[in-house]
Amino acid sequence: MGLLRRLFGRGRTADDAAARQEIGRVEDYYGKIGVIAIKLTKPLEVGDRIQVRGHTTDFSQPVKSMHIEHESVDSARRGSAVGIRVKKRCRRGDRVFKFASELAKKQASR
Repeated sequence: MGLLRRLFGRGRTADDAAARQEIGRVEDYYGKIGVIAIKLTKPLEVGDRIQVRGHTTDFSQPVKSMHIEHESVDSARRGSAVGIRVKKRCRRGDRVFKFASELAKKQASR
């Protein structure tokens, strides 16, 4: 691995990009309660591992709870507007990804 890649690439490779799938963008962030609002472009379930990535944001975490219209749900379809509690600050426009390992597990179980 080259010096510039280690300095500026944060050690990521093309395989890392292929291992995740974008599921939406942060539409709003509620700092007092630590929740992001997302309109999903792909389905999402509680237990899936997500990554939030933006200009100053980069972290991953499992989805522990998800809400639609103040009701707790276990899964959400494409097009749903959901709220997810996050552990770090996010900003409007940050991209949200679901890791492909979660996708592979779901396809194998079907």
